[in-house]
Amino acid sequence: MNSFSLENQAAIVERYPDLFRPDWWHRGKITIGLGAAVALFLFGISQLDIPFHRLSDGMFRLGGFLRLMLPPDPGSLAEALKYLHALGETVSIAFLGTLGGALLALPVSLLAARNVVANRIVHILTRRSLDTIRGVDTLIWALIWVGVVGLGPFAGILAVICSDFGSFGKLFSEAIEAADKNPSEGVRSAGGNHLHGVRFGLLPQVFPILLSQVLYYFESNTRSATIIGIVGAGGIGLQLAEQIRVLEWQKVSFLILLILIAVTAIDWISGKLRFAIIGQRAIA
Repeated sequence: MNSFSLENQAAIVERYPDLFRPDWWHRGKITIGLGAAVALFLFGISQLDIPFHRLSDGMFRLGGFLRLMLPPDPGSLAEALKYLHALGETVSIAFLGTLGGALLALPVSLLAARNVVANRIVHILTRRSLDTIRGVDTLIWALIWVGVVGLGPFAGILAVICSDFGSFGKLFSEAIEAADKNPSEGVRSAGGNHLHGVRFGLLPQVFPILLSQVLYYFESNTRSATIIGIVGAGGIGLQLAEQIRVLEWQKVSFLILLILIAVTAIDWISGKLRFAIIGQRAIA
């Protein structure tokens, strides 16, 4: 059987030599591209004057911090309940911010999609506005809203909404533009107007994609909500910053463990939901 396979393979190679001939030009381009990327990385490292000699000392200090953080200790029962409440605030900030950003971005994304609004001026102004909002990081939005509405989770929710509004607007509009135009044309040929074509032809196609993107951002924003809590936007990030400030490293490790568990659970649940949505869309 093996000899037959080898003979058969040799016959195929002899019959179609062009298909099995090495493409040295393609391999050369890949090699040159990888070499250029490595050279660019090394050049950037040399220009930034990164002190690699400090790395070994830093690793020893990191080991010392890790020893101080073990074992994780929440302290008293009241403190543990306070940390769980702060974790709930963080998840709430991520959920409400993601949902609010998606709801605000959906109508704006229709204006940014070429196949929905043909007016070039409206399209350009909407796209550039989304680019401007998306260009500001969530942490900067958190600092702005803390100064506007004060400390607390409300500032964190507004920060996530602003950050996700720009990102969702771009992603949603690109998904709408990539949708098949035949269903909307079928709706219009049956007597419907342009809005009917968008409502019954475009949106049913892209809703599973949009929902999958929202679920992914909810998982990602859980981590972002932890970071913005450090600047006063509420949640477990605020508790983490306070414990680092007073050098309570065992409590710090407990808070980090809570964050990891929460992010892992949300990632698992959102992953299951995304695969379910994609599977239903494939069946449909």
